[in-house]
Amino acid sequence: MKHPQAHKKAIVIGASADIGIALCEDWISKGWQVAGTYRTSTDTVRQLKSKINCLVHCDLADTADVEHACRCLKEEMSGWDVLILGPGLQDPVGMFPECDFDEWAESITVNFTNQLRFVHRLLTARNLSGKHPPTVLFFAGGGTNNAPTRYSAYTASKIALIKMTEILAAEVVDVNFVIVGPGWVKTKIHNSTLNAHDRAGSNYERALEKLASNECTPMEKVVECCNWLIDGPRDLLAGRNFSVAFDKWGSPELDRLLAINPDMYKLRRLGNDF
Repeated sequence: MKHPQAHKKAIVIGASADIGIALCEDWISKGWQVAGTYRTSTDTVRQLKSKINCLVHCDLADTADVEHACRCLKEEMSGWDVLILGPGLQDPVGMFPECDFDEWAESITVNFTNQLRFVHRLLTARNLSGKHPPTVLFFAGGGTNNAPTRYSAYTASKIALIKMTEILAAEVVDVNFVIVGPGWVKTKIHNSTLNAHDRAGSNYERALEKLASNECTPMEKVVECCNWLIDGPRDLLAGRNFSVAFDKWGSPELDRLLAINPDMYKLRRLGNDF
């Protein structure tokens, strides 16, 4: 028997990342058509390649690579229902004045600019005849309520994605644009901190402790939350930044709060009433 959503089509940019692999595996098991990109070939990626419709090599730091991947995916996955933008690069780790600026700028390209290039190029191939509006899902990081040091390119990119999610939701009203923060998940992204040692400051020890603990967000919760965002109502979800670890997603209580507060889970300036 086919899964009730067997006809969905999903594109996962960063399918070789840990979260990307988990999403691909979940949707393949449901009978979805899945395609995506990878940067590094591994045994896991080679196994994934045998299961999905199309897997294109793409280095997000290389704009020509991105344009080529866009053309391939648009041809193979016309009528897509879900577009995931999963790549995340914490490098360069260190205080801004000490970073190599070209490496810093490249991080902005990977974490922000070329992710939006994918959206810009692939939007015209979206499916507008499905039960749910198509979903574009980005991944957020920290920094919305403080100023984390030593990750300025990564943090600035993620904050820009949060605002861009809101802007896109206002401009493209037939797509569910959302962004989700997975929290601490045991993935390869933390290798940047572990490899940086002293340049990461206290974050190095914190990463070691966190990854060795039982406090990280389980991968299955990340996948479950992504599926909730994909299947949920656009009028409640679009333009917002959700947290897998801290929000009561999937609850009637949260639905009620979202319905009455259009500013909830969005970037806003405090103190305007002074």
